[in-house]
Formats: sequence, C-alpha cells, structure tokens
Amino acid sequence: MKKFLLPAITLSIIITSAFAQTKRPLNPSDFLRYVDVSDPQVSPDGKWCTYVVTTVDTSKDETNSDIWMVSWDGKDNVQLTNTMEDESTARFSPDNKYISFLSSRNFDETNDDGKNDESQLWLMSRLGGEAKKITDVKNDIEDYAWSPDGKKVLLVMDDIDYSDTSESGNRLPYVITRYHFKQDIEGYLDNRKTHLYLLDVATHDIDTLTSGNYNEEQAAWSPDGKKIAFVSNHSQDPDKNENDDIFIMDAMQGAIPYQLTTWKGEDTHPQWSPDGKYIAYLQSSSDENFTMYGEDVLAVIPASGGTPNLISASFDKQLYTPRWSKDGQNIIALMEDDRQQQVVSFNIATEKYTTLASGEKVFSNAELNQSNGDWLVNMTEPQTPNELYALEKNGLRRLTHATDSFLAPIQSIKVEGFQSRSKDSNLVSGILYRPANAPANVKLPLIMYIHGGPVGQDDYEYDLYRNILAAAGYAVAAVNYRGSSGRGKDYIRAIYGDWGNKEVTDILGAADYLIAQGIADSGRMGIAGWSYGGILTDYTIASTTRFKAACSGAGSALQLSMYGVDEYVTQYETELGPPWANADKWIKLSYPFFHADKIKTPTLFMASQKDFNVPSVGAEQMYQALKSLGVPAELVIYPGQYHEITVPSYMQDRFTRYIDWFGKYLK
Repeated sequence: MKKFLLPAITLSIIITSAFAQTKRPLNPSDFLRYVDVSDPQVSPDGKWCTYVVTTVDTSKDETNSDIWMVSWDGKDNVQLTNTMEDESTARFSPDNKYISFLSSRNFDETNDDGKNDESQLWLMSRLGGEAKKITDVKNDIEDYAWSPDGKKVLLVMDDIDYSDTSESGNRLPYVITRYHFKQDIEGYLDNRKTHLYLLDVATHDIDTLTSGNYNEEQAAWSPDGKKIAFVSNHSQDPDKNENDDIFIMDAMQGAIPYQLTTWKGEDTHPQWSPDGKYIAYLQSSSDENFTMYGEDVLAVIPASGGTPNLISASFDKQLYTPRWSKDGQNIIALMEDDRQQQVVSFNIATEKYTTLASGEKVFSNAELNQSNGDWLVNMTEPQTPNELYALEKNGLRRLTHATDSFLAPIQSIKVEGFQSRSKDSNLVSGILYRPANAPANVKLPLIMYIHGGPVGQDDYEYDLYRNILAAAGYAVAAVNYRGSSGRGKDYIRAIYGDWGNKEVTDILGAADYLIAQGIADSGRMGIAGWSYGGILTDYTIASTTRFKAACSGAGSALQLSMYGVDEYVTQYETELGPPWANADKWIKLSYPFFHADKIKTPTLFMASQKDFNVPSVGAEQMYQALKSLGVPAELVIYPGQYHEITVPSYMQDRFTRYIDWFGKYLK
C-alpha cells in the first residue's frame, strides 16, 4: 500500500500546485460572476432551509434571483425556481406542505425602465412542480406573512397607482402637496400609502384591514393568530419626524388598532414572544431629533400595554433583527462591535447578554429552527462572501457553497485590521487590503476607500469593491471615521451638524499611520467613496493637496444647494436648521465648493441619473468648478440608475474607471 500511497500524494500535490498557479487577480469583470446568498428561512419541521441566490444574467445585463432549498444537515441542495424573472421572499406554509414567494413573472405591463415591478404571491409544493399564482392584484405587494393556522396570508400592499391612466399614454403630471416629496427609487411622492390586507388562501378573497393617511409595515401575527402587530407613524405630519410606533389590532376586517408604544423616536421590528404575552422590539436611543445619529435599544413590552423594559439601555452598541428563543427566556440579536457583527443573546430576567458567535466576521439574518432551538444565519468573512450556516450549541456549521465557483479562480487578498490615532488623539479602527502577491517591505500606492452613511461601519465582510482595487496593485484602506457606528453613540454623534471636519482628520490620521508603518507611499495616495464617502472625498481634497487622485461618487459639496433637491429635508431642518435661518452654517458646510480654488487633485466625478438620495447635481457642480479652474476632471453619469448602481455592466464600468484613473495618477 505504501508504494502506491506516495505517488498518489505526490500527484495530489502537483495538481493542487498547478491549480493554485492558475489563480488570477480579481478584476472588474468579476462583477458579472458574483453570487449573493440572502433571506434564509427554516421549515416548520426544521429539516429544510430556503434561501435566495442572486446571479448576473449577462445577456439581459441585470441580476436574477432564484429560490433554493438546502437540508439542515447540508447534504441536499435543490434549486426550486429557474426563470428569467426574480423570485424572492420565500416562506414555508405552517403545515410544511408549500413554499410561497413573490415574483412579477408573467406580468404584462412594464415600468419606464422596461422591468416588471408589480409582484404577485405564488404558491408551490415543497416537493416541487409548477408554482401557482394566488393573487392577481394591481397593488404592489411589499411583504407578506402566513397566519399560524395557514388559512390566511397577511399582505402589505401599496395603494394602486392611477397616474398612468391618461388616454394619451403620457404620464399624468405629478401633483405634489407633501412636505417630504421625493425619495430615491420611489421618485416624486404622492399621497399613496401602504396598508394591510388579509388573503384567504382557499378562496383568494382579500379583505382590507387598514386604510387612511398612514403607512403600515413590519406586520407580525400573534402566535394564536388572533392579533397583528405593525409599525406606523400616526403623528400629525409623519413627513416631519421619524416617530414610528407599534400598533396592535385584531386580525379581522373593521378592527380598530390601538397604539402600544409612545416613544417620540422610532419603535420598530415587533416580535411576539412564544406565549403571545410580550412583544420585543427596537427603540431608537434618541427621540426624533437624533434618530439618524443614535443606536437602537432592545425593548420588551406587555402585548396588553404598559411600560417597556429597555433590556439593553446601558449597552452602547447597535442591535438588529431581534428574535425570541424557543423557550421565550432569551432574545437573540445581531450586534455591531468595532468592525464585527456578532450574534448575541439577551436573557430577559437578568438583562445580561452572552455572545453566541463572533470574531472577524459579519453575521446577518438569524432565524430560529423551531425543532431544536438552533439558529440559521448568513455569515461572511474577509475571504468568503455570504453563505448559510447552522449556528448550533457546538459552533458554526456551513450549509451552502453557492460562492465556491466565484472564488475558485481568484487569488485571495491580504486583509487585516488596524488602528490609528488622529492628530486630536482620536482612536480610529480600519481595515487594510493588499494584493495577494504584495512584496514585503515595499511601499504601495494607497487608496483610501471611504464608506457612506455616515452612520454605518466598514467591517470584516467579503468586500468585493476593495478587493478589486487591491488586486489592481494598491493598498486599500477602509476607515471608520467619527460618525461611524460600532463604537458607541458618542462616536456616532461626534459629527452632528459638523460635517467634513473630524472625519477628514480621521482619514488623514489613518493615512499617516499607514505611511509610518512602511505600507503606503506618501507620494502616491488616492481617495474615493460613494454617497457620504463621495462627500468626504470632496471635503478631503478641499482640505489638503496630499492626494494625487480622487474618485468622488454620488457626492455633493455645495450643501446649500441640496435643500429641496434631495430626500433629506427632515434631517436638514432638524440638524442644521433652514438655510434662511442658518445661512452661515450652510455656507460653512459647503466649503469644498466655496474653496474649490484650493483643490489641485485630479478628480473623477460619478453620479446616477435618477438619484434622489444624492442627486447628480452634486457631482455636476464640482466637475464644473474644477473644469473652470483647469484641474483635470471627468464626469460620468450612469443612465437610469438610482443611488445604488444595479446594472452589472455599469458596476463593472465604474471600477474599471477607478482603476484607470488611479493608474494614470498613482502609478
């Protein structure tokens, strides 16, 4: 046996070595190969899990989402849908016989982008076969939930849009009366609302549960199926605040909802306890004046009403997606913590928490397996995109390998965390990406790729954007500047009403640290970002000439001109005050534009044509200013795109332009 074993091992080493040698650097064309895994759900018997796999259809230049199912032991994996249209929001029926999902398949009408948007509810046997459409509504279904007995489905639907019913075929004029009148993707806002409806699964009849001048969302059934909890804002003018509350109503037509919570900020994501006596939810840590710059507190309130118990009031970290444990003694949540996103469990009686899963990883979508009390989670880490894992008492167990084919030919990037000190001694956490074959003790050109938000954090996920830039030969730094989450409320609120100041100080401090460590070449530094990352790019190049090239995406600099142009009027008036009352502050925050003559950095500006989040005017103004000043500049506008670019070829184009621009000035 030994005579044959040695050659076999040798052959294996040769094959493995040859395969390793064929691996190549990541490049922008890999956007067309990327695979995303999302929305995990566990069957009632705990034996199967559905999930959504999103890939790119290169022939149509768009993404396509299909539903898959994997067994809890990970041995069997089945694709359930395979159509040209998206399928999403797969849910098991309570009797475990069916899987429902949303899709616009077979829909005849299209919107102005040529895509079918009106989703319908479909039902298919869990054993396979053709799906059957069980709704035929002109409203768009935003979400839905099965009743516990499986006889009803709670639908969350938008009011019908009658704006395109003119005889000429031309869209009727927009008639706007609202304070907050525009929103990215949704466009100009009319007075249509989102309401709750009950679908009878057997007859397909639909009853209206709510109506009126309020939106209802995040609806959840009580365990006995008699009541429904939902989130709504019933203040006098919901456009002018973020005062969401939790309401409860009987699950029948004509029932009158009653308001359960009274906090002046946001109360969201209601979850019934297994016995139906309590509701867990997230309460914003501040009222309507500070909501964007706060953190959510885990709260529990009797379903019959009363004073909420703020379980995590003394806990200075952002929490997401609360879920009750099987025994109702604990609540599981996702927690941001300095570049990580962990799974933690809060004990209701002691109000203390334990960590179930952590490390240099990012967890999301924790769902309970009712049969054994374990959890199904999404998890990503620096070298692996999102996959499904069983989170059991003895640790993590991987269930899916949907991204293996994407990773197979790619060289891994070197990823490591770092911390730096700013000139005012603030401690900043960051993540550094370097090429797989980067030689030791050789300084690399540096790209500071700045995250948006500003509230949010760069974490230990698989970051396709920074991986592509690093693979092109750069050291790439992610910097959690002040205003980022993961470090507590005070760190978030440090930039309230004071944009482009402390953040730039933190960015420059991180660059200084990487230079001092011999990692970055101080003479070859660039900066880039999208959204608030683009805004900070503008602030930075107006503050220093140290960066030799910049790419500002979906940014703005003349903040004074954004009032009434983007979607943030409520934040502006709360945080800055109206321009006519606080003109000096608005002008101060617009210093990149008013000091454009100090900018010497060649800059590529990018924007999306239909962006109402940070409209293209922000990029256009800065492009025009630099062209007038004779500073090298280009402007790229992506047709038909909103704030987030979704057309795969445009995503590839964007990063090809990044690499070309930085290559021109940094290499």
